[in-house]
Amino acid sequence: KTHYCTMKRQLHLAALACAALAIETTLAAELTADDDDYQSRIHQAKLDLWLRGEFAYDYASEADASTIAANLEMQVATASFRHGPIREVRQRLYGSSCRGESCLEDLLGIRGGGGGVEYVTRLEEQLADLGTKFGQPFMDAIEKNKAEHTADCERSCELFYCAKDDGNNSDEWESRTTSFQSYSFGAVPPEDFSQEFQFPLDLIKVTQGDPLFSAEESAQVIKQAESEGVDKNEYKSGKYKLGGDWLVNLPETREWFNRALEHKLFPILHHLFPEIIRSTSVLRAHSVSLLKYNSTHPRTDIHIDNGILAMTLAMSPQSDYVGGGTFYEHMGADHVLPMDVGHGTFRPGSVRHGGHRVTAGSRRYILGAFLLLEDHVEHVRRLKNRGAELRTSGDLTGAVNHFEWALALNPRCTTCLKDWAEILLSQKNFVEAEKKIRNALELLEGQDSDALFTLGLILSEQGKDEESIAVYKKSVELNGEDAELCYNLGIKLGEQGDTKGELAMYKKTVSIDGNFGGAYINMGTILASSGDLASAEVMFLKAIQCSEEVRTKGMFNLSLLLQQKANNLATSGNLEEAKAAIIEASKLLDDAKPLIDARIALGGSNSEDAMYASQFKPMRVQCHRVLGQVMAGMGDMVSCEQEFRIASEKFPDIPGIWAALSRVLEIQGKMDEAQVCKAKFEALQNSM
Repeated sequence: KTHYCTMKRQLHLAALACAALAIETTLAAELTADDDDYQSRIHQAKLDLWLRGEFAYDYASEADASTIAANLEMQVATASFRHGPIREVRQRLYGSSCRGESCLEDLLGIRGGGGGVEYVTRLEEQLADLGTKFGQPFMDAIEKNKAEHTADCERSCELFYCAKDDGNNSDEWESRTTSFQSYSFGAVPPEDFSQEFQFPLDLIKVTQGDPLFSAEESAQVIKQAESEGVDKNEYKSGKYKLGGDWLVNLPETREWFNRALEHKLFPILHHLFPEIIRSTSVLRAHSVSLLKYNSTHPRTDIHIDNGILAMTLAMSPQSDYVGGGTFYEHMGADHVLPMDVGHGTFRPGSVRHGGHRVTAGSRRYILGAFLLLEDHVEHVRRLKNRGAELRTSGDLTGAVNHFEWALALNPRCTTCLKDWAEILLSQKNFVEAEKKIRNALELLEGQDSDALFTLGLILSEQGKDEESIAVYKKSVELNGEDAELCYNLGIKLGEQGDTKGELAMYKKTVSIDGNFGGAYINMGTILASSGDLASAEVMFLKAIQCSEEVRTKGMFNLSLLLQQKANNLATSGNLEEAKAAIIEASKLLDDAKPLIDARIALGGSNSEDAMYASQFKPMRVQCHRVLGQVMAGMGDMVSCEQEFRIASEKFPDIPGIWAALSRVLEIQGKMDEAQVCKAKFEALQNSM
């Protein structure tokens, strides 16, 4: 161990020495090198860092080219290779021999990205070829994309600032005190216009130095928005509820934002992404919202944004809250990009990211905006979104067609592959579903918790439990804040007999989503099976507080537990508490029955509902039996008789009820009535 550490240190020192020597040589060469040389070195250094799985490219964007090249080359010399899927996939594909333009061409051919033929010419040729292949339905979908894009752009200009294309706009962004830190977009370029973006895809840009907006200006914007009711509204975003509202509903706040678009934000975007933005006049603010996070509205799902470009502006100082911040899945959930009040992040929309959980504080505001380009129709995104809508409406054939068309335009549309895999999964075509989802994961270097979750489901359906568990665990490593994922992993661990691991996953599930009733039910079942009825009762009570579907299941399970509790109490001689427990068990069943019957009648039930409904009768009969026995044990034969008479009226086809009632009547000397009940018992017995 000591020898290994010593060797590691010596290698690190050697690398630093080599780096220093390389820089000295570089500085000498810089006296005669021209700017093209520097740009080539900068690009190669960035690519080397990308191959090593680095996410940040730490250089001052305003520095001269020679300084940037030297700084990046020092980073390359001292950078280690990351462990995990990034290193494995990139090194397997490109290896340490990836140098020069031939390697870069291979890279672009595999991953997408890079320049070449002018955008419009290339797109029109591609659409014509695909029209020949797929026919009129494809061309109709493309025309629909264009019409929707035009309408969206026109709508944007009605609400948000749009620069005129008259040559009089101030497209230039100038600031000596604000710069940008660049971060890697990951392995796959943006879904639309992927050929316009050059590797190493350093496309996530975060402001450094002075903020774009002062703390005082940001506070005034929030004050104005709160006067318009932004803090009173909430809506559902994925699995979570968020506070906030769209700027279309906040006209005064929107006025401030429009001024910011004109004087700062559009010029910044043009400065950062000249490869796709020819002028500020083509930018369109499409969907803009002011979101409020706090401990009750803590975070977002991992998601992508619905626009070719997106920006996020921090409107609250970090001192106002604990936690929070944006993370990008390919960097790891713990790699939160720092952004204090007034700072911003600018990026293409299709990178997977999420908001970290806010654990304390009541005021964390973020302004988020999705953007369109008037002269660039996002055909891939629109085809994919329409496919998702068709899938929701039940038109799976139409959905698959749209995913296939989107993939024909961009074979690296990983969300298309994932959505298609989910359709195949629903159709129980597990082999093809697995191929699609593994294709997506290969492109994403295994860094997609949703895709891993889907693969886990597919493997589970095929009975590949060990593989399924391994995949779920990888998904949890990427996104341990996904309640559904943790719940499914808990179920699989339970099927493998790992009760401790199963219980841990359910606990994690409810720590993420306190209303995840299925986890409470399963925890209650585990605890009850282990004999811990008191803790199990707490779990079932929590389940009853969740959604109606889970509530009825919680009521059935709690009733079953209370029956067991009543039996235990009666056996120990505590008849009063046994009576209370079995009465409560009976009431739970009586309250649950109409709820589950109504859901079945409306057609919104599932097989579990039918199973629970079928258990009502035997469970309710057992409640009558136990309560009658407790009453008899207390010497209250009148109440005992009444209980069994009620049971015989509700369930006259159960032989045991008539036998019990007959015995109770005999004890009281009511022999004639006892004989009638005994005869009914025998008749039922003979008919079975």
